[in-house]
Amino acid sequence: MSMDRLIEKIIRMQNPTVVGLDPKLDYVPDYIKEKMFDKYGNTLKAASKALYAFNKELIDNLCDIVPAVKPQCAYYEMYGWQGVKALAKTIRYAQEKGMFVIVDGKRNDIGTTMEAYTAGHLGEIDVNGETLTPFGGDALTVNAYLGSDGITPLLKTCLEYDKGIFVLVKTSNPSSGELQDREIDGVPVYRLMGELCERWGEADPGAFGYSGVGAVVGATYPEQLAQLRKDLPHTFFLVPGYGAQGGGAKDVAGGFDENGLGAIVNSSRAVMTAYKKEGCDEKDFGAAASREATRMRDEILGFIGKIGR
Repeated sequence: MSMDRLIEKIIRMQNPTVVGLDPKLDYVPDYIKEKMFDKYGNTLKAASKALYAFNKELIDNLCDIVPAVKPQCAYYEMYGWQGVKALAKTIRYAQEKGMFVIVDGKRNDIGTTMEAYTAGHLGEIDVNGETLTPFGGDALTVNAYLGSDGITPLLKTCLEYDKGIFVLVKTSNPSSGELQDREIDGVPVYRLMGELCERWGEADPGAFGYSGVGAVVGATYPEQLAQLRKDLPHTFFLVPGYGAQGGGAKDVAGGFDENGLGAIVNSSRAVMTAYKKEGCDEKDFGAAASREATRMRDEILGFIGKIGR
């Protein structure tokens, strides 16, 4: 089961974190951009090549420390098909380096359209008798606002191909409460969505007690995070909002169970641009990312302790 594979990596590496690969050109060191622009001109191809070169160096420096990466589709789609190609190459390269890949696409639709999203991001497709893998992510973030009609098509693929999903439950952004905190019969919407995750996950139980249906719960709402950990015992959490968005190790600690399991914490900008914060040579950006990822790991472990079974 996909979530079991992620949890096993977390235990082995003693690191419950994921690095978001959300690259902007501003994050990419000048020497990489200059090389690509000199070769391909001021084009979408050059920009996409620069992003992939940046990602490769980050992955090379992180793969022995961090169990997973989370590329956000929007940062690639904004560069057109060349950017989407960079996304596909990034996913494959990270997996070749042994990393678990969470594709952050927040996809949401019903019926055959959701089946198409699922096949593209997590499954396989048939092309004139040939079985091909389009993106091949290990997990996908999804928006379940359309209800079970938008999730059911995913579950079959997750079981068939050993994949997982993370459903938006209590997101880290400031305005999330406009809808997610509203109550239905005295129960917040985010809590109801969490309960649905528990129900949807019953078809895909895991060896560690966590199903293949996870939940996105932000570090910026530590009280809700801790309460949801108690309320959703079989739902693994993807926790954004650490670092640049203001969440810290103390804030995320409530998302873990007594064994130090149950959550993986995301940091994107703080790791990708660590070289800027350090003020080191830009050619040392990969090592700077490694140092920041190590610092983040150690800070979180300082609160949750050794991760066990």
